[in-house]
Amino acid sequence: MNKETLYKVGQIVNTHGIRGEVKVAAITDFAAERFAPGAQLQIKTETGYQEEVVASSRQHKGMWLVKFEGLDNINDVEHFKGDDLYVDGQERSDLADGEYYYDEIIGCEVLDENQQVLGEITSVMPTGANDVWVMRQPNGKEGLIPVIDDVVKNVDVANKKITIEVLEGLFD
Repeated sequence: MNKETLYKVGQIVNTHGIRGEVKVAAITDFAAERFAPGAQLQIKTETGYQEEVVASSRQHKGMWLVKFEGLDNINDVEHFKGDDLYVDGQERSDLADGEYYYDEIIGCEVLDENQQVLGEITSVMPTGANDVWVMRQPNGKEGLIPVIDDVVKNVDVANKKITIEVLEGLFD
């Protein structure tokens, strides 16, 4: 395992029940794949990374309940609360044109169509209909960019640059 090729896919926010399930806040568009039985995840603990294999998972109240192989009671998983979950980069699937992993978007410089710098993407908010990119503007304020064709004109993840059309009222 190379720590430089790990990508965060969620955070263990709590335990669930007494049989070793953990409650996971997913930060991936591929949660069903990432938490599928047999999937290998890296848990970043205080002492380093610990690899675990998913035994079962299910959605529950907007979260994922994940059970790891061999961890069968609450005492086995309680110390994971607050720990982040990662997947090895080699486990990531190729995406279709126009699709991006969150880590490819976060950190991108945002430009308008005249190549004026508007800010930098700091996070991604999935909304159901379309993602919304959160941008920190040079004045420190946040701007929200809906990821729709009318706004996002070009995404160049290799050079970490995104060009958008600033629609009226977008950052007011």
